[in-house]
Amino acid sequence: MNRNAVKAFSAVVLAAAFAFTPFLRAEPRTIEVHAKRYAFVPDQLTLKKGEPVTLVMYSDDVAHSLKIDGLGVNIKAMGSEKAEQTITPGQTGDFTGKCGVFCGSGHGKMLLTVHVVDK
Repeated sequence: MNRNAVKAFSAVVLAAAFAFTPFLRAEPRTIEVHAKRYAFVPDQLTLKKGEPVTLVMYSDDVAHSLKIDGLGVNIKAMGSEKAEQTITPGQTGDFTGKCGVFCGSGHGKMLLTVHVVDK
């Protein structure tokens, strides 16, 4: 192969590689949430519409869960264990997460707000 052919072939290969780069998926961002009587820490999250994120929940005491209607989140972690779920928010807005496992008298106050914004 002559030098010009090698250069042309290399240019085509590089162009093809760069053309497909936007389609490669990056690893989802990871957000840790700690659940304890009677709070989620942090108690507010901001996510981007269409961007995958892995929620990792740790239970710091007894069994807890995190349910977020509208985002399809339902994570349950038993005492001192972790659980995770990857989601890709499909709509913008504010969503309320609640503990779905009764954990005592303050259970109803255990809330987490998720703000989903445009990219």
